[in-house]
Amino acid sequence: MTFLHTLKPEERRILRLVVKRVHLKHHPEQFCTDLEADKVIAAVGPETVDKLLRVGKNTKIDTV
Repeated sequence: MTFLHTLKPEERRILRLVVKRVHLKHHPEQFCTDLEADKVIAAVGPETVDKLLRVGKNTKIDTV
């Protein structure tokens, strides 16, 4: 069971943006979907998600 269901919608949106811009940037455009981003988020684990979320909020990635 994953921890994704414990994230707020705003947190999940920010994490998806971070993952798409950083981890999936070298993949084809059609591969960079929310489902693929969620798979990466689930694979990296809760500790890394906390760091990614903190970076996303500090850099205001959703307003760039």
